[in-house]
Amino acid sequence: MRTVFWDDDRHTVKMIDQRQLPFELAIAEYDDYHAVAWAITEMVVRGAPAIGAAAAFGMALAAGQSTASDRLTLLRDLEAAAEIMNAARPTAVNLAWAVRRILRVATDESLQTTADVRQAILQEAQRIADEDVALNKRMAYHGAELISDGDTILHHCNTGALATVDWGTALGVVFAAHEQGKKIHVLVDETRPRLQGALLTAWELQQRGIPFDLIADNAAGHFMRTGQVNIVLVGSDRTAANGDVANKIGTYKLAVVAKENGVPFYPVVPTSTIDLELANGDLIPIEERHGDEVVTVLGKPIAPVGITARNPAFDVTPHRYVTGIVTEAGIVYPPFVKNLRQVIAQEQERRVYSVQ
Repeated sequence: MRTVFWDDDRHTVKMIDQRQLPFELAIAEYDDYHAVAWAITEMVVRGAPAIGAAAAFGMALAAGQSTASDRLTLLRDLEAAAEIMNAARPTAVNLAWAVRRILRVATDESLQTTADVRQAILQEAQRIADEDVALNKRMAYHGAELISDGDTILHHCNTGALATVDWGTALGVVFAAHEQGKKIHVLVDETRPRLQGALLTAWELQQRGIPFDLIADNAAGHFMRTGQVNIVLVGSDRTAANGDVANKIGTYKLAVVAKENGVPFYPVVPTSTIDLELANGDLIPIEERHGDEVVTVLGKPIAPVGITARNPAFDVTPHRYVTGIVTEAGIVYPPFVKNLRQVIAQEQERRVYSVQ
């Protein structure tokens, strides 16, 4: 089952409600693009690639909801929907990237009628979802080259099938290494405050029969200092042109400790998540979520009533702590300013060639 998918019979977008896992596998269904934007904000769906696909299907819903009978009015309705969708979560670049792809289709002059535009938008949304699965698998097998038999992998947050349309990014590398028969072990950061590691990554690894231990976030340094970690794999919600990586809060701390202890640190990043328009990570907008997520765990208070809390959802890891970046086009090493731009150009050329 895909994390996000279109129901052609019901003309709705469906997604696994990740707030219910691992206790219940529930499917949410939406027929209104406002509801899809809400689902992204409230983390019914999460993970940069999955958010991008959800936003694309949300735009398909917006096209269907529009009563416009002419192309110009339809485009204006779609631009209004795009503003709402883009505001749902600001850090993950895949969201805005997917919305831009949909708007490009909407302005295609070769489409004759509004019906043609609506159909083309839905096809593009489905293409975004299908491409995500294919490139995740390519990326996973590039990354699996970094994993040796017997390795212990430290992983933060959730980057598996649940964070994408299917398969996964950093956790996809783990799946590929396991599929290759390598005997691996995973240390899973619980990932406060929303516990994506404990709730989601642990569930995915358990489903696949991959050996792992759940650890408190603050224990990661101990395992690295004592030589019990061979490699750190993380995802990325946005990567700047210089290789700075914005990822789930706590990633920066892991990267610093990894470098201190000589442990390789690799973000696993689809090229759609690399933002060449941002020179460095200081320019990446960091979402700050409600403090209630910090003072409660699974809805139960853990702190004195009435206190305030700060809750940045992401942090930025400077590129000097990054060993290399795994992409669907291969593993990119420093200097990132040059090599990221080069690998994106190569990937764009490959896509053009494959279409011809």
